[in-house]
Amino acid sequence: MTDTPEITVMSFNIQVGIGSSRARHMVLHGWKYVMPHGQSLRNLERIADILREADIVGLNEVDAGSFRSQYVNQAGFLAERAHFAHWEQQRTRDFGDFAQHSNSILSHWPIAQTNRHALPSFMKGRGMLETHLDVHGRPLTVIITHLGLSRHARFSQIRDLAQRLRGRPHLILMGDFNCTARSPEMRLLLTESGLRAPPWSPPTFPSWSPRFSFDHILCSPDLELTAVETIGEPLSDHLALKAKLRWGAAIMAHATLP
Repeated sequence: MTDTPEITVMSFNIQVGIGSSRARHMVLHGWKYVMPHGQSLRNLERIADILREADIVGLNEVDAGSFRSQYVNQAGFLAERAHFAHWEQQRTRDFGDFAQHSNSILSHWPIAQTNRHALPSFMKGRGMLETHLDVHGRPLTVIITHLGLSRHARFSQIRDLAQRLRGRPHLILMGDFNCTARSPEMRLLLTESGLRAPPWSPPTFPSWSPRFSFDHILCSPDLELTAVETIGEPLSDHLALKAKLRWGAAIMAHATLP
């Protein structure tokens, strides 16, 4: 890797490696949420090929190693296959051998510190994985989250997130928010946290006919989003979302001072 001011990040809800690529799969493949299946590792290999395009990856719906994933920690598997030296994980719902839901981060840069926070939810299991990276000597905070299915739950979670993130510099927030870019929840998050959204949020769900922009990459005002796009290959019920960011002009000027 070269010392460049541009960073490529990716957010991907991988649906525990099920690999839904048609509407009918949501019904026909439902059993794969609880039972192991031979295709999952092949699906993860294909996902790893996509992840190699990024410097930092945020993952949702990752199994941390249970019966349904053949006791494979999927974040660790993807880190190894996609050649990421550093990764961290937050188990949000730990059902032991049955299932271990998690948020995860993969990074080419060292992760200096990791904090795991629970978010308010009627049913326990929503969280925020906070990591502090050292990117060529510059601090960068990357936060991965997966918000709830109900609007009421999302509002509670977004208020909690906004309070934690308000005014913090050098920060990227990404994940499956389960709401669109124009939703009241997103307007609240951007207003209360001070984070920036890209000028356009491409739809990511469902992957076979994308209509909803459920996956998002946001940043603090001292970072600039220069590009955002989806990866068109349907390897989950969501498409992967990729963005390019660079340090703001003020940060770069400070970095070049003698």
